[in-house]
Amino acid sequence: METLPEYNKFQLALRNGQDREEIWMAYKGVIYDVTTSRLWRKGQHYEHFAGQDLTHELADAPHTELVFQRFPIIGKLI
Repeated sequence: METLPEYNKFQLALRNGQDREEIWMAYKGVIYDVTTSRLWRKGQHYEHFAGQDLTHELADAPHTELVFQRFPIIGKLI
């Protein structure tokens, strides 16, 4: 994790599926690229929005944090 690029919340917000093609979200300080997920089209997944830290929203999800293993890690949220 030490060698990963660092991004702040403003840089993460630009990858919301609206401003750029990339669709990123953060969980527990790690930023994931969910661009290829059909469930994150246009930066929205049910009532959740990309370009944000979704750590506190996982409690509302029908899945565990293991779902993030499907996606590439982009960097660290600082």
